[in-house]
Amino acid sequence: MQYRRFGSLDWNASVLGFGCMRLPRTASRDVDVPEAVRIIRAAIDGGVNYVDTAYGYHGGKSETVLGKALTDGYRERVKVATKLPPWEVSSRRDFDRILAEQLRRLGTGHVDLYLLHSLDKGSWKKLLGLDVLRWAERAISDGRIGCLGFSFHDDLPVFKEILDGWDRWAFCQIMYNYLFEKKQAGTEGLEAAARRGIPVVVMEPLLGGNLTSPPPAIQGIWDAAPVRRSPVEWALQWLWSRPEVTVVLSGMSSMEQVEENLAIADRSRVGALGAEELARVAEARDTYERIRPIPCTDCKYCMPCPHGVNIPHNLGIYNTAVMYNQLEREKRGYHRTKTEERASECTQCEECESKCPQKIRISEWMPRIARELGGAA
Repeated sequence: MQYRRFGSLDWNASVLGFGCMRLPRTASRDVDVPEAVRIIRAAIDGGVNYVDTAYGYHGGKSETVLGKALTDGYRERVKVATKLPPWEVSSRRDFDRILAEQLRRLGTGHVDLYLLHSLDKGSWKKLLGLDVLRWAERAISDGRIGCLGFSFHDDLPVFKEILDGWDRWAFCQIMYNYLFEKKQAGTEGLEAAARRGIPVVVMEPLLGGNLTSPPPAIQGIWDAAPVRRSPVEWALQWLWSRPEVTVVLSGMSSMEQVEENLAIADRSRVGALGAEELARVAEARDTYERIRPIPCTDCKYCMPCPHGVNIPHNLGIYNTAVMYNQLEREKRGYHRTKTEERASECTQCEECESKCPQKIRISEWMPRIARELGGAA
């Protein structure tokens, strides 16, 4: 495992972090707790010392499962990061209530790294109005949290506004990969944080898994490289080549993924990709942009839909149909979807759009998906 200095903290973080948003599931779609514990511990045994969860992951079960994984001496080997959900906050009293619940779930007396979750312009303003920074200073002073950071889903000017809004940010978490250089915080935001000495934790390095099994147009680019790497390694090494990236989170859901990512992390270095290889990644990015119509990462923040539509499912099968030229196959998948979950049931209420980190115009895509996939299969 490789490690990088975590800003001003007296600590070196593993370049690979374990993200607990996509834990393994049983056939009934519940968290497979024994397997989740097994793979989290395997990652820690492999050198991972940064584990990331949140109040709402897996319907609130992620923190509890992580707490189970960190018994038997594993808690002392890692820094735990979890997040305050602004959408659950209606008064200042909620800050203490939510943190107390999180500490109980995690089975710990303190959280090492605490984040204001998924900040955008509206939630930042809301939390400021409730004096969240003064509360955080008290929580740091009494030892319930070690330091405060934020995760981010909005445009670059908002990122800079938040970055400049407090002089005690210990770290930040952004969505970043080779398709997101100019989206959300992007490369400019990454570099702005680094100039302030603020460590950057990267989420969605594989774009919700979308970069792991590329279409032929992309795979051909990787196959033509003198040095052979898997699509996963191309994406991760592109990130670790940048000195501004401190930790890359991976939502690992199998032992195979843990072992693969540990091996890739061990090969990581700043500047590991040369100019020719960086140009190859840029070619892949440009090709993806041409063929991938909807930037959904399956984060499910848009859910639940008040009318029962399975939004990520509909967006996902449409992306697959277009990217892989599999319209007829995905039509069959659409027709196998429960009627009440299909795109055709969307009422264009737009409630989901305010929750979408990618700012997708879901109300415009749903009728189009219903037209193109709803025909005879």
